[in-house]
Amino acid sequence: MEYFPSLLDNVQSQQFLDRLIAHQQKHGFCYFHVEILETGEGIGFIGLAYQDFESEFTPCIDVGWRLLPWAWGKGYATEGAKASLNWGIENFGLEEIMSFAPQVNKASIAVMEKIGMELAGTFKHPKLGDFPELENCVAYRIKT
Repeated sequence: MEYFPSLLDNVQSQQFLDRLIAHQQKHGFCYFHVEILETGEGIGFIGLAYQDFESEFTPCIDVGWRLLPWAWGKGYATEGAKASLNWGIENFGLEEIMSFAPQVNKASIAVMEKIGMELAGTFKHPKLGDFPELENCVAYRIKT
């Protein structure tokens, strides 16, 4: 959560999980729990989500990830994001998938580029207006 406004408490975490379940039921996809195959240890989530916050790039389907810090730099985000893109294309016929990150989040931007996405533009995220260090964001896209 380095590039998010704050950590979630237990109530907010449960609300987030409830939203993911509802999203899965409505759209057939969401951000999924990710585990290390060899150990079964949970490291975060990766997947697809419908985004409708106000911007020139939305509404859209986005590929996103949040991993525990010790799991960074090991290729998990890249591997999971590639799999999510392929899954969305093969199972839902998605013709375009977006990804968003604050401009300061160089690691996530690197993942976007590694999975073949191209810069679509920059914008001020409407949900981050109270956080000037995070508000300026990039939008990346891949077209199938």
